[in-house]
Amino acid sequence: MVKICCIGAGYVGGPTMAVIALKCPAIEVAVVDISVSRINAWNSEQLPIYEPGLEDVVKQCRGKNLFFSTDVEKHVSEADIVFVSVNTPTKTQGLGAGKAADLTYWESAARMIADVSKSDKIVVEKSTVPVKTAEAIEKILTHNSKKINFQILSNPEFLAEGTAIQDLFNPDRVLIGGRETPEGAKAIQALKDVYAHWVPVERIICTNLWSAELSKLAANAFLAQRISSVNAMSALCEATGADVTQVSHAVGKDSRIGPKFLNASVGFGGSCFQKDILNLVYICECNGLPEVANYWKQVIKVNDYQKTRFVNRVVASMFNTVSGKKIAILGFAFKKDTGDTRETPAIDVCKGLLGDKAQLSIYDPQVSEDQIKRDLSMKKFDWDHPVHLQSADPTSITQVSVVGDAYEATKGSHGICILTEWDEFRKLDYQRIYDNMQKPAFVFDGRNVVDVEKLREIGFIVYSIGKPLDSWLKDMPAVA
Repeated sequence: MVKICCIGAGYVGGPTMAVIALKCPAIEVAVVDISVSRINAWNSEQLPIYEPGLEDVVKQCRGKNLFFSTDVEKHVSEADIVFVSVNTPTKTQGLGAGKAADLTYWESAARMIADVSKSDKIVVEKSTVPVKTAEAIEKILTHNSKKINFQILSNPEFLAEGTAIQDLFNPDRVLIGGRETPEGAKAIQALKDVYAHWVPVERIICTNLWSAELSKLAANAFLAQRISSVNAMSALCEATGADVTQVSHAVGKDSRIGPKFLNASVGFGGSCFQKDILNLVYICECNGLPEVANYWKQVIKVNDYQKTRFVNRVVASMFNTVSGKKIAILGFAFKKDTGDTRETPAIDVCKGLLGDKAQLSIYDPQVSEDQIKRDLSMKKFDWDHPVHLQSADPTSITQVSVVGDAYEATKGSHGICILTEWDEFRKLDYQRIYDNMQKPAFVFDGRNVVDVEKLREIGFIVYSIGKPLDSWLKDMPAVA
């Protein structure tokens, strides 16, 4: 029986290994992590991450050919293929701080693999890593190998949170990069054989190592660029009276462009986009390509501008101050159908409003009070480091209450900010909400989920990203 071990039981490792176990019943799959609480959660009824369809997959395989364990060394030692899916956070200090990926956890995983291995292994990069990481990992493994042969493969993930299980069941492509040697080709084929249990072989792309590593960064940079492009257009739409949804629909009908990732919003978030672009910027700078680095930096600058613009619009619309005013925040996760708050635009929007002394009442159907308060008290990039290295003090957040439903959040509020596109926010009884709010009552729709005209008929003053401005908003322009 082929044995697979995955180091790292997070958003990538857990779901990916669960699907491999489901689709390959003859393969034994172990997911290992040093976090006892995380492994206990994977072995419980309450999984540590929320992802539609994940629970069903895990329950079908757990205890049969899918195992979650803290006995890292045992499972790594026994495995034929070792996936490494550990964190590669942005460095917070030292060389490349604020841009470069911190490979501390990757390096320690590689050293541990070398220490405990008694047989040849295929080591698979699953985390998003800088180009040429494989070379560094190879050196560590080779210099500590005790005559054991290691083949390094790059197999980046292309999962979208909220649809990760469907993405794994039916991927656009599976990318496998390896050395262009007979041994490298053999290792690529071994991993290809695993995916071929359910992925059509024409969707399994094989490249050299560096192409696979760079393809992941490039894919995320291109997707983020599309969001920043449409968000830049949304500002122009507001200034000219155009409607960004009509513009993006017209643009998306061009077959060369297509309609995906053209929804204007308060900004992109998630664990990958900003981190990967910063990483790309750093690699470009290190390779003497400042113009290329500056091009990608602009994608992040526009994203930051969009969040700042939104906060300024809120404050300017409400008589230039939100001090002491209750603002309802609907949605805190970075997108619907996930509880993930990493780099969510809600953090910067909330911090901006808190900076003007607003009182925030926050509701999200999947994010806990502890997580929200932790996020709002953290320094930038801290979220991606272990808890004991984080500077967060959730008790310092006194202007924030986290409540159990949208009606409680909005009761008595002066304004509502919709920051996640949860389906339930489209179906709320906005007449009931309006009746229980201070007047004038404002809705700032950062995800274009509400029926603007219907809300205006009720009596709301509505700001919707990239839509023609309410006459009230024209009289009170926001200065970005």
